[in-house]
Amino acid sequence: MEINKAEFVKSSQKNSECPDTKLPEFGFIGRSNVGKSSLINMLTGRKSLAKTSTTPGKTRLINHFLIEDSWFLVDLPGYGYAKVSKKDREKFGNLIEEYILKRENLVCVFVLIDSRHKPQAIDMEFITWLGEKQVPFNIVFTKSDKVSTNVLNTNLKAFAESLSEDWEELPTRILSSSVTKTGREEILDYINDYSKTFMASEK
Repeated sequence: MEINKAEFVKSSQKNSECPDTKLPEFGFIGRSNVGKSSLINMLTGRKSLAKTSTTPGKTRLINHFLIEDSWFLVDLPGYGYAKVSKKDREKFGNLIEEYILKRENLVCVFVLIDSRHKPQAIDMEFITWLGEKQVPFNIVFTKSDKVSTNVLNTNLKAFAESLSEDWEELPTRILSSSVTKTGREEILDYINDYSKTFMASEK
């Protein structure tokens, strides 16, 4: 899939404020500082479509980006550690839950995992929650260029073993890097396939 047009549409504080559209939406979410904005910019071929920051918890709203006038890339607030109050963390959690469970045109969630680390409890809990709620999702391992091949393979193996404790069939897992563009075509191919299936079901 080639992306020639990508534009920011709006930020929303709650699900009811999201764009009134029937176009398919793809949510991107992960722990704070997982490299989400960099991945979004890499996917769209734009250097600053999504604002990057070294401050964890920067994304606090639901951000909609219209791609090729045919689907939305949705930048969701990060979960887990952030230098914000407990009240704000709970609010972000409620915002994420409401969007994921109630947004009718949400087709799939891409869960971003930092490949530099072994399985983190907060990531596993979120993935389990998606499975329990029967929300379609793919796992994207970010920053694969930041570690050695041995460390990367060790972490990926540990993650697969952790997943296998609860999943008979492991979720789709994609290796990515915003620097080398690893995983770009694979992610966009999934979006293209999901979009076609969604639009066909809407006819």
